[in-house]
Amino acid sequence: MLQSNNLRQFADYIHGKGAPLDNCFGFIDGTVRRIARPKTNQRIVYNGHKRVHALKFQSIVVPNGMIANLAGPFEGKKNDSTMLCESGLLQQLQQFAWHDGRPLCLYGDPAYPLGVHLLAPYRSLNITPDQHAFNKAMSAHRVSVEWVFGLMTNYFKFIDFKQSQKLGSSPIGKVYIVCSLIQNAHTCLYGNIVSDYFGLEAPSPQEYFQ
Repeated sequence: MLQSNNLRQFADYIHGKGAPLDNCFGFIDGTVRRIARPKTNQRIVYNGHKRVHALKFQSIVVPNGMIANLAGPFEGKKNDSTMLCESGLLQQLQQFAWHDGRPLCLYGDPAYPLGVHLLAPYRSLNITPDQHAFNKAMSAHRVSVEWVFGLMTNYFKFIDFKQSQKLGSSPIGKVYIVCSLIQNAHTCLYGNIVSDYFGLEAPSPQEYFQ
């Protein structure tokens, strides 16, 4: 799904929806999945920001509503920047995220480091009106990645019940990955709020699973 010709199409649809960037093909974010407190090594999976024990996943959502890339699980203590580094995603983008010699990029929240293939909001307290307008416009579209996280917990409610998510008792990381694949298959058949918002149909199940 993350072939160069697809990325150019994704960027065109995001820009066509009013995003100021014309080379942004998708949105990246991390999600915190709460788990039951483990009996041992609980500090490894403790997320201080959310104050919960958790596993984390890194997702890329594109304008046809699909989760185009999923990395994880990661220990709950790791931040988005660390997950990005360990996932190897930037090295992959360096190889294929180009069109006519120009880089195509993801857009994330301020937790992510800036790079050729990854942009984020302006962070200074003294940003200009134009920079503020840029942040506001991109934020309106970046929220689509959070819509997909919401769909996951709506379709698969059990993954949001932390007492059933026990390390060592079941492969909870693999379960989340499988749920993501099933959600993508559902999107292929019926679309979702993201594909409706951007006006781009998801691939057929045959195209997705080939």
